[in-house]
Amino acid sequence: MNKALHAIVYLILLLAGAALYFEMNIFDKRSLQNDSITQLADYIVKISHTIEKSDAPKTGTVPEARKDISAVEAKAVDTPETENLLEDYAAHLESQNLETFKWDDGERAQLRKIYLLDPEGKKVPNPANPGEFVTKGKGTASELLEQLFDRAKAQQAHLNETRAELATVRAKLETLTGDYNKLKPPARQSKIEIEELKGKVEATEKERDAAREQVTKIKGQIEDLNSEITSLKDEVSSAKDETEAVKEDLAKEKQNYEQLKKLFQQVQAQAQAPAAGATGNGAAITTLSAGDKGKVVEVNNEYMFAVIEFTDAAIKELLGENRQSPLPRLELGIRRKVNGADKYIGRMKLRQSVAGKNFVIADILGDWQQAPVEKGDAVFAE
Repeated sequence: MNKALHAIVYLILLLAGAALYFEMNIFDKRSLQNDSITQLADYIVKISHTIEKSDAPKTGTVPEARKDISAVEAKAVDTPETENLLEDYAAHLESQNLETFKWDDGERAQLRKIYLLDPEGKKVPNPANPGEFVTKGKGTASELLEQLFDRAKAQQAHLNETRAELATVRAKLETLTGDYNKLKPPARQSKIEIEELKGKVEATEKERDAAREQVTKIKGQIEDLNSEITSLKDEVSSAKDETEAVKEDLAKEKQNYEQLKKLFQQVQAQAQAPAAGATGNGAAITTLSAGDKGKVVEVNNEYMFAVIEFTDAAIKELLGENRQSPLPRLELGIRRKVNGADKYIGRMKLRQSVAGKNFVIADILGDWQQAPVEKGDAVFAE
């Protein structure tokens, strides 16, 4: 009997030891599980601080970046045709610092609640699966995780939309870059032509200075001739009272007077020839139709002259259909766009045309000048 009791006692001790061993192992695993759940909840709370709570509102205002789409022609365009490159741009994608979930200890505690509890704090059975409990609903970890998952999907869609918009903007940028690069060669050629034109202008300035010197000399000769003519008139007046013998001398003096008069007319014609600006078979016009005729492409305010590029229509109006007429010495007005309004700058007088080109050299009239003439100023007729 005692032996049987001893055996039973030893068996109970052995079972108690085994139970203690399993309890210690289960405790370690439970502690590990609790630590894992706590760490998981902490990181989910941290992740919630990076998930936007809602999408940015779509603004009704369309941003503008207007591109000039009017054709590039040799004429001024005050109001070019434009298009908005950002017409379909999703501006709401630029919204920053949107509100995030910002979960704290309350949500951290809810993330540890796997099952739905009734008002008495008991787990709610799952009617669809007997023996199991409901894991979804208000107050459960599933509620928060579903919210986080839905917003994460929305944020990913927002990111993909942003990526697609970036690709669209990049394509537009590449197109604009190509358009800009196409403008570079003509611009370089224009610079070459302008430099060549500057050289012609310098040569024209020298010719102008020589012509002015010649005009000064001719004016001196005319003054001398006028003095001689005045003296001859006095002699002719006094010779009327002299004798018949003097009449013969008077006839000679009259002959000299006629010769001097012809010489005076020739000198006057020579003096007027440089001022004509050009020669031709047609008749010079005296007026132009009202409106813009061209623009200033080069100017020298120190020497008071400028180079005007006239439109084809204006050149035909000035020189005739085949440019056969002399350039008229007309006076034209100058104006400039300032803050959307026309500002009167002054007047110019046409002096010399460039053969085969739409360029005309003009003198700036100082008495009319309101401001220094600049490249791009419009030239108009009243």
